[in-house]
Amino acid sequence: MMVAFKRVLLKLSGESLMGEKQYGIDEKRLGEYASQIAEIVGLGVQVGIVIGGGNIFRGMSGAAKGFDRVQGDQMGMLATVINSLALNSALQASGVKSRVLTAIRMEPIGEFYSKQKAIEGLEKAEVVILSGGTGNPFFTTDTGSSLRAIEIEADVMLKGTRVDGIYTADPEKDMTAVKFDEITYDEIYNRNLKVMDLTATTMCKENNMPIYVFDMDTIGNLKKVILGEKIGTLVKN
Repeated sequence: MMVAFKRVLLKLSGESLMGEKQYGIDEKRLGEYASQIAEIVGLGVQVGIVIGGGNIFRGMSGAAKGFDRVQGDQMGMLATVINSLALNSALQASGVKSRVLTAIRMEPIGEFYSKQKAIEGLEKAEVVILSGGTGNPFFTTDTGSSLRAIEIEADVMLKGTRVDGIYTADPEKDMTAVKFDEITYDEIYNRNLKVMDLTATTMCKENNMPIYVFDMDTIGNLKKVILGEKIGTLVKN
């Protein structure tokens, strides 16, 4: 099978991990993600993953409730580590070799991130889970995944969400919203579309990192994207 991408950075949302639950991790959804990832590893694709922490704690909403923003963001970073360990465990149970690298030192939970370590893992056909965001407050996991995608020299950043692409408005709220097959970073900015935060979008634009937004919660979609099926929205210069 011909794959459209050889090396990808897959960005998963923490919220999606909740599945049917109110918060935390839904084991069924975790298992579905692991088997979808196993499927593309089987096609020879090198996979780096960044996962959010919104199912456990969000720094921004924590700050609104009176948490210090820096400490709130640090709590959010730890939430991404918890999700990364859960995904790592699920991948290994699916027979996939994987490892967790953390943006903040916390051996033996994960190894301290470096570009070299990440690429070595990818070249050995390991799924490399990049946790802890950028390791800095005031940056989202979207920015973390843009940064890591650029660092590991991925062909594309795949943003797995609940919706099947980018629309003119929120399709969950506006019935007249129209989906884009392709869109430029500038157009996202000019239309004020909430795809990712501005820092993340700007990083991808400046470093020519294409973003592909698709619905990850439908089983089989990840493989379709890898095989080049046009099921989501491509963002590029």
